[in-house]
Amino acid sequence: MELSLTPLLEVRDLHARYGGTQVLYGISLGIERGGITALLGANGAGKTTTLRALCQMTVVTQGEIHFDGTRIDGKSTAQIACLGVGHVPDGRGTFLALTAQENLLLGASRRRDKAEIAADVEKVYGYFPRLRERRAQQAGTLSGGEQQMLALGRALMGRPMLLLLDEPSFGLAPLLVGEIFAILRRINQEDGVSVLLVEQNAKLALDLADTAYVIETGRVVLSGPSSDLRCDPAVRRVYLGV
Repeated sequence: MELSLTPLLEVRDLHARYGGTQVLYGISLGIERGGITALLGANGAGKTTTLRALCQMTVVTQGEIHFDGTRIDGKSTAQIACLGVGHVPDGRGTFLALTAQENLLLGASRRRDKAEIAADVEKVYGYFPRLRERRAQQAGTLSGGEQQMLALGRALMGRPMLLLLDEPSFGLAPLLVGEIFAILRRINQEDGVSVLLVEQNAKLALDLADTAYVIETGRVVLSGPSSDLRCDPAVRRVYLGV
């Protein structure tokens, strides 16, 4: 896929804190239109905080965040979602008492185009046939993998230009992880949705992504094409175990 020269998302000197505890120290990164970017780092490095900061969710930030030509730092989480940023948090965040289909429709709650909403539900079911089979089932009774599919599907119902994904492989069997990552690639290639992926499985992330950033203690310490980072001795030793 040919990428635009202008990043869809550009982050400049981003600092973030929870109350009096600072977590990010001047992160800068860019995500190309139609690209997949991986964010790697150890537990506690600031990966989840980065995604929350981009959505202005539960963190206080300083710095600049530009999305699709609009500066979004200072906007509300709801406003950022309406601009085209979809967030699938760690823990998936499904509404357990609602059915799978009700969860999907919640993802389109700000839309009024009923016919297109119905078409997008069918598109999600095309990506995740198991959700169609379980559309009337309470989300809390779905397996972990099915809940992850549902969280992705709900985010897609908002028609995002950018998906922020926090540990989509966590707690899932390897076969199911491979299936979900293959669907992520389809979503990227067929729908043109850009992706920022936080993932502990560095090999999977680097195989999927075009570009990657490595953060340590709230700072970017390495960045570049995924193919280059796969060959970097430090990345191979610390994250790939080779």
